[in-house]
Amino acid sequence: MAAAVDIHAHLFWITSRAAGTAALLLSSVAVCVGLLIGGRLVKRRGPDLRVLHEALSIATIAAIVVHAAALLGDGYLRPTILDLTVPFVSTYKTTWMSIGIIGGWSMVLLGLSYYARSSIGQERWRILHRFTGLAWLLGLVHSLGEGTDAGQVWFLGCTGGVVVPVVVLALVRSMPRSSPPSTRTAR
Repeated sequence: MAAAVDIHAHLFWITSRAAGTAALLLSSVAVCVGLLIGGRLVKRRGPDLRVLHEALSIATIAAIVVHAAALLGDGYLRPTILDLTVPFVSTYKTTWMSIGIIGGWSMVLLGLSYYARSSIGQERWRILHRFTGLAWLLGLVHSLGEGTDAGQVWFLGCTGGVVVPVVVLALVRSMPRSSPPSTRTAR
């Protein structure tokens, strides 16, 4: 019975912690899929990954919302809505919390901007969408700076497991494209 009371007392914190970890994992996979779509590893003949990218983005947004909203019930932290939504308002680990809030809002707004492409314009949207990598990085920094599990080997391993593919795909995408060899012969 004591274990049930213990779990109940920490349910909101555990929920927020799980949702934050899920947000980091989902956003990392979404960024990887986005880099594959825009990169040269998946050619036009390959699978259409846009639906997967969109689903991962929506799942990330949902996890971010649950991550923040669950903290409203946390009996230890006792944050206000402003503490969780406005940078530099919370007195709890202010810098790390603010980085998370800015990263979270950025990820949500950039993710939802997909549905406003016709209003924004395709080219402007593409430029705006490139900031998703920065939003992802802010979420990563937040998790490493404030996360309860940040120093745990399992968390660092999982984090490395999602960071390495993003970094590799970003490097591949940023490499200059080589032009195809010329078919003309010298005379």
